[in-house]
Amino acid sequence: MNAQQNKKAGALRGMHAGAEILVLPNAWDVASAVVFEKAGARAIATSSAGVAFSLGYADGQQISRAQMMEVVARIAAKVSVPVTADAEAGYGRAPEDVAKTTLAVIEAGAVGFNLEDMDEGSSAVLFSMEDQVERVRAAREAAKQAGVNVVINARTDVFLGEVGEPAKRLDETVRRLNAYRAAGADCLFAPGVTDAPTIAELVRQVAGPLNILAGSDAPTIGELQKLGVARVSLGSGMMRVALTAARDAAVELLEKGSYSKLVGNLISFREMNDLMK
Repeated sequence: MNAQQNKKAGALRGMHAGAEILVLPNAWDVASAVVFEKAGARAIATSSAGVAFSLGYADGQQISRAQMMEVVARIAAKVSVPVTADAEAGYGRAPEDVAKTTLAVIEAGAVGFNLEDMDEGSSAVLFSMEDQVERVRAAREAAKQAGVNVVINARTDVFLGEVGEPAKRLDETVRRLNAYRAAGADCLFAPGVTDAPTIAELVRQVAGPLNILAGSDAPTIGELQKLGVARVSLGSGMMRVALTAARDAAVELLEKGSYSKLVGNLISFREMNDLMK
């Protein structure tokens, strides 16, 4: 298993260094992962919020490590492309907790994971940079001991959490991401940044592949590639697109008794059933 996982980990790592930007329409269950693979996704990333919502929980480590990894395992077993899991903040504050999460990711069959520095259990909002560095190091060491060179996507929530004075957020983001890179992270994630000048500055100053969280207010994929971004993910965006369509169809059905939302370019029952065989 390690040889196969390392092959996929190497493929995923290479996707961060190629000429083509890595685009990840985050999945929340097996069906969405299979649909995204069929659509051409070169790798599948999971959405922690999407998985939590699908299981009836709010986002922010409200579900357990075991619950999250059960979904990741089901996805990894079904698709053929590399899978990278959103492991939130590692399901525990100590480096040892992050090490356990790293091993759980590997056991689930994934070959990469996100690790954020948002500290849900503290009024400080973020872990100190020094603490997060130790947590990243613990993840890298656990992966090394397990024999799988997983791709660690280290995330800082300075912008997303609106931490500190606005004028100082860029410098703090760069300081943290470069420290996480030195501690063993492969890719650096700065969600909450959507303006082109700030993204360009991050690309220039961050010493590794940069991951941007895209949305309706972000530059297009082509523009992000020109800026030098290596990886783009959508978080829970794709799930919310699907739920919006389902909500609108339900409203039409319940209020008007009609089914116009069920026509058009709808995935047929047969196609979906065949994808799951």
